[in-house]
Amino acid sequence: MAAPTSISAKNSSTQAETRPLLETRNLELFYGTSRALKGISIGIRENLVTAFIGPSGCGKSTFLRCFNRMNDLIDGVRIVGECKVGGEDIYAKDVDVIELRKRVGMVFQRSNPFPKSIFDNIAYGLRLQGIRSRSEIEGIVEQSLKGAAIWDEVKDRLHQSALGLSGGQQQRLCIARAIAIRPQVLLMDEPASALDPIATGKVEDLIVELKKDFTIVIVTHNMQQATRISDYTAFFYIGELVEYDLTTKIFTNPAKKQTEDYVTGRFG
Repeated sequence: MAAPTSISAKNSSTQAETRPLLETRNLELFYGTSRALKGISIGIRENLVTAFIGPSGCGKSTFLRCFNRMNDLIDGVRIVGECKVGGEDIYAKDVDVIELRKRVGMVFQRSNPFPKSIFDNIAYGLRLQGIRSRSEIEGIVEQSLKGAAIWDEVKDRLHQSALGLSGGQQQRLCIARAIAIRPQVLLMDEPASALDPIATGKVEDLIVELKKDFTIVIVTHNMQQATRISDYTAFFYIGELVEYDLTTKIFTNPAKKQTEDYVTGRFG
């Protein structure tokens, strides 16, 4: 049996200059016989924030989940076309999906901390990776909580339940948990939709800061949020990618009338 394909942690500088980090070509997804994604081709660049926008049910979250194969967990799903991370086909038969999900982390719409202490929420994944040194784990936990801009709020209560945190704090804890294992990509499915404006602002500031170290793809219904934090924006409608360009262009001078109608509030 062939060894599982490893998804490379980093491209060489030459590769990064010549091809996108995430790429699909004519990607289609079916639920049984129903086609949910229709021939999507896109290239997403490294260390930028890319936003997926569009009305509910347009396929943006489904497409997001293609990049870490979360759709594999749904019965009857079939994918055709190409989907690559770092130039490697992540739907090849010999790909190790567990390794893929270490490289491509995910933060969900609603915070989902484990019913454990704040410390153990971060340490859990590190122990699964075989890290046993207490001092190493402690260092990574602190580094991750600082990276998620929540260290100062929780450093004196690390061994208290994560469920006692506010909603915004729980979401930043989940981001800290995701970045602790140093993924290359962070997928975020409406990470601030359940938060109040102050907590949303903190998460948005965090996303902008994190792109220095991670490639971030975010699904959002909030177009103002997309304009504030993203470098590129992709507009989806009924399973199709209508337009993909610099965020400033999408919101000020879109090429497609359908995009203009959506971003100006004429429908959606």
